[in-house]
Amino acid sequence: MRTSQQHRSTAIHMLHHQPMQEVDPYSSPHFQILENSVCPDTGSQGKNVSFQTNKEEYFTLESTPVNDGFIACDSPSAVSGLSNRSPFSPQGSHSYSSDHHHHFSDTTSGSPVSGCSGVDDGNDLKYKLRELEVSLLGLESDIVDSGYCCFKSDMTRWNEKQIAEMIPKLNVKDALIFCAYAISEADMYTAANWMEVLGHMVSVSGEPMQRLGAYMLEGLRARLEKSGSMIYKTLKCEVPTSEELMTYMSILYRICPYWKFAYLSSNVVIREALLNEPRVHIIDFQIAQGTQWVPLIQDLACQPGGPPLIRITGVDDTQSNHARGGGLHIVGKRLSEVAAKYNVRFEFNAAAMSGCEVELENLRIQPGEAIAVTCPFVLHHMPDESVSTENHRDRLLRLVRSLSPKVMTLVEQESNTNTSSFYSRFVESVDYYTAMFESIDAGCPRDDKQRISAEMHCVARDIVNMIACEEAERVERHELLGKWRSRLMMAGFTPCPFGPSGIGEVRNMLKDYNENYRVEQYNGALYLGWKKRALAASSAWRCA
Repeated sequence: MRTSQQHRSTAIHMLHHQPMQEVDPYSSPHFQILENSVCPDTGSQGKNVSFQTNKEEYFTLESTPVNDGFIACDSPSAVSGLSNRSPFSPQGSHSYSSDHHHHFSDTTSGSPVSGCSGVDDGNDLKYKLRELEVSLLGLESDIVDSGYCCFKSDMTRWNEKQIAEMIPKLNVKDALIFCAYAISEADMYTAANWMEVLGHMVSVSGEPMQRLGAYMLEGLRARLEKSGSMIYKTLKCEVPTSEELMTYMSILYRICPYWKFAYLSSNVVIREALLNEPRVHIIDFQIAQGTQWVPLIQDLACQPGGPPLIRITGVDDTQSNHARGGGLHIVGKRLSEVAAKYNVRFEFNAAAMSGCEVELENLRIQPGEAIAVTCPFVLHHMPDESVSTENHRDRLLRLVRSLSPKVMTLVEQESNTNTSSFYSRFVESVDYYTAMFESIDAGCPRDDKQRISAEMHCVARDIVNMIACEEAERVERHELLGKWRSRLMMAGFTPCPFGPSGIGEVRNMLKDYNENYRVEQYNGALYLGWKKRALAASSAWRCA
């Protein structure tokens, strides 16, 4: 079993391994948002951020005005009956003050993302489940009459008949949440019943929630059977051939803008920071195919005074090697050819290793060069202090700071699964991956067999890892930008806000995609989202 030092995520991290001749240099993958249903929720945390497409200003987390569309929730929102709003509203009561979710309000309908409740955190889920039980089963149900509550271990378990009564009123998300809670309470009898129900509700070729449910169910089964690591190993051993994997990834890469967002937003900042520098060194901790550097080489080639000497250090491990169909020398050769075409002096330094293994000597820093560092969708695989005393996540940030870079860019999923308990992490994952599957659905026909294969091979194992694995074997550990901000500032960085021109370029890029994608600036960073949900955050940093 590979640990986080060796793992490479397929849902996001492998989507950008596209042949240079076939993919736009800024092309990217996907994510997307949830359907409306009612389920218990304690996992998501934080504040809501609305998209105000007609406003350029942004606010700090501490000074966000509620009347400008930002809703601050410091306790879980209550669920009343069968609401048509998402139950997975961001919650902040257990998080750091800087660790907040970002959701976008529906500017077309004006409907709020969530409400705020005065219910204390210890009992909130209890009340939600009770309300849901009443709504689904009715006041006359034996389960309600007996004062049943899922949160009391000595209570009567839900039996097959009671669950059967609920099925007509349930959707996949409801059943998944109830099943996960039963597992979290070690109620294996109830969990097994819910799994039986879910088996008749999910399908890898159905609607987005049915497809996601199929993979979430596998994760739940793996956890229940304590076989999460075994299944995860099996999934890693059944990776398709390089050619097949490239095909699957290219589908997701083409129809969703997330990697394009990552590349474009990072390049805009790096280009401005390195302008007119005679010697530049770009360190990419997720080099993949290297396609993101083609437009930057073109831009720097045209700068006044002539092009600089460009050095690029590419960090990548064996997983990317497989996706590329070869080592980093392939990337170096391609970029060298591009540089030669534009008469740019170019050097490539291959660091074929995980980011956790990188030391100063691997970067081959030279005197007099202006350094830029980029970390696209990679740092969440670095184990932090909750996993290992080595804390590679913060160690790497301190290493980068020691280089005194002109700028560092960070792009990460806007999700909170790093240190969460199983149940909270499950609820958050349902929210996040529902968004992902809906966005895929919006960009590709539902009956497309290659799309089905892409989801199986490029998403499923991440879901299993998130749900079934723990400790060092759980390598999918996302954090919200608020927590990344705290880490970066402790390492000696300060935010570098995006300028108007850069924001404009990113917004123009989105014109080629579904209208439900949105981008907004908030607290100096850029958030890319689908409908009401922020799914990726891009930020830039300079030495304090």
